[in-house]
Order: sequence, then C-alpha cells, then structure tokens
Amino acid sequence: MMLNMTLTTAAPFAVYVHWPFCLSKCPYCDFNSHVRHGGVDEQRFVRAYEAEIAATAARVPGRTVSTVFFGGGTPSLMQPQSVQAVLDAIGKHWSVASDVEVTLEANPTSVEATRFRGYRTAGVNRVSLGVQALDDGALKELGRLHSVQEALDAVAIARSIFQRYSFDLIYARPRQTLEAWSAELKRAIAQAAEHLSLYQLTVEPGTPFFGLRAAGKLAIPDDDLGRDLYDLTQLICAGAGLPAYEISNHARPGAECRHNLIYWRGQDYAGIGPGAHGRLTIGGHRYATETDKWPEGWLKRVEANGHGLIVNEKLDPGEVADEFLLMGLRLAEGIEPARFTQLAGRTLDAQRISFLREGGTVETTDDGRLRVTLAGFPLLDAVVADLAA
Repeated sequence: MMLNMTLTTAAPFAVYVHWPFCLSKCPYCDFNSHVRHGGVDEQRFVRAYEAEIAATAARVPGRTVSTVFFGGGTPSLMQPQSVQAVLDAIGKHWSVASDVEVTLEANPTSVEATRFRGYRTAGVNRVSLGVQALDDGALKELGRLHSVQEALDAVAIARSIFQRYSFDLIYARPRQTLEAWSAELKRAIAQAAEHLSLYQLTVEPGTPFFGLRAAGKLAIPDDDLGRDLYDLTQLICAGAGLPAYEISNHARPGAECRHNLIYWRGQDYAGIGPGAHGRLTIGGHRYATETDKWPEGWLKRVEANGHGLIVNEKLDPGEVADEFLLMGLRLAEGIEPARFTQLAGRTLDAQRISFLREGGTVETTDDGRLRVTLAGFPLLDAVVADLAA
C-alpha cells in the first residue's frame, strides 16, 4: 500500500468510504444500499472514488488521516485491489498516521471470507462482521444469507488474519426471550476478542419490516421487554470485560472503534461515495456535506464535476453545538460542557442539568464532564432534547 506514513499530533481526521451495493436487501435495513443483479462496473466506480478523494483533499488539504472506514452496503463485495486503489488515493492526497485504523465491514459468508487476506495486504487492519444473530431461524427471518456456522467460521478466519475485529448482533428480535438472548450473547462474547456492536431492533419506515408490522404480521418485544433486554445486555457485557463505551458499542478498554469515536466526539471526517455524509472544517467554519445517494447518479456527478456533492452547508454555531451534544452524549465518557459553551456561545442550563441529575439520567464526573448514566441511556433522545432546549 503506497501510503505516506506521517506521525502527527494534529486533531484526528477520518475518511468514510461508502460502497452502496449488496447481494440482497435485508427487510429491516434502511441504509443506503442497493442490489444490482446485472453487476457493477467496479473499476469505473473506483475511478470515481479516486476523483472524489482528490476533490475533497483539495478542499481540506494538509490533514493527516487517523482512520479510514469502508461501510455500506457490503464493502466485502469489493475486490481487494479496489480497496487498495482507494487507500492509495487517500495516501496520495493526504498524509496518513503511522497508526492509522483501517476498518472494512464484511458479511460473514465463506465467499467473502476468502478475500480477507487480500484486504489485509491492501492495508485493512480491522474488520467488522455483520453476523446479526447466532440463530439460524433468526438469520433467515432477518434476510441474512449466511448460517450460524458460516458466521463462526468467518470470525475464526478474521481472528487468524487481523489483530482487531468486531461483529454485530441485533437483539429484541421477534419472539426473543431474555433467556435466549442471554445464551446467545454469552456465546458471542466467547468469540469476540475486543469489540461487539449490539443493536436493538428498530422498525424503520420504508422497510419491509415496517409494512409487516403495520399488517400485524410482525411482533417485536414491547418497550418493557426491550428495556429488560437492554439492561441484561449491559450486565452481561460489563461482567465479561466489554462495557458499553457508546450506547450500542462495547469494547475492552483501549479497543474502541477509533473511527466512530471521531464522529461521536465531533471531529472532522470526509464522506466519500454514494450517500456519504461528512463534517469538514474549512476557513474556521464547519460544513455538513452529503453526496447523491443513488449510485449511478453519484457516478455521473463525479464524472462531470469531480465530486458527487448535493449538500455543502455551512453550519451555524448553534447547529454545531447541538450536534456535538447529540453525538457526544452517546458516549459513556460524555462531553466537556466548556466545549459546548465554546461552540454555542452559551452555557448549558444549570437548572436543567440539576433536574436531570436528580432524576438519575445524567451525572457530572470528578473532572467536570457531563455524561448520561446507564439508566439514562434508553432515554437518550429525551435527555438530549431537554439539554438542547
């Protein structure tokens, strides 16, 4: 990998690369993912990624890349040489930290696992596997194309190739009990080295699951059972040395996903590819960027203009501060109120903080950070709304 490795003490900077294609669309998924049965012109897309990286670097030159994340969609459908070409383009236009974290999301199928060594050679040093369930019936219901055994085999292959790996599970699934989830989660922890992402199933508008639930053909755990499943998750993971460092992410201390921490800490990241979002500081102002979600539309925009941007919005101080609050309070470490004041030009309301503290949903640490308590995390949206008002 032709990367310019330069160690820096500058603020972290991330590059997110979105590969929007999947073999099939899962019924719960509302991500920007698309199925192309006629195939994808991968080389043409890679040339477009290279062009958009160059255009973005021209807007924010001189940054040093701390992390790269290939998300999707299904990036493990990419050929390793395509991943390397994208990483080489990043290294051509920016400096790259010597300890750069390069993550690639992968489906745990046997076909995609055969590419793992090629990804490692290309420069990927961390994989995130979309296991989603350790129950074959649940996997089928979730629309996944792998079996439990295939997933466990892929985890074993990842373990043999990458020093760092993670995998995802979805809980609060239809008919799931506390006893079943406890057994499944403990089995997962036995396979996890340092990191697990555990997402409570939500039924989003526009998905097949939404239509099924509206028709009375899909029943997921109610709010009370959902809360019990969440609490059980925290108890089991903390007991196994994998406490939550973010509302849905668990890691051994020091093994957190550094790329996602950049999002949650309100730092800069470039969004590359169809439907990718970014946050860039240019000339002292923070910009929200977004590219065309439709893959072929994005491709034509890049080939015509050098980039696929459809949103390039300068955020006002209040918007930047509110976003910092929204993202930062997802983290167990919480936020520094002084940084909110610096961004917003106003302080957080002490009376509101006191009210929430008395209710047990927030707390102030010894070093002055404000954070949401474990009991408050399931009420995060309400807590943030109250503080931001």
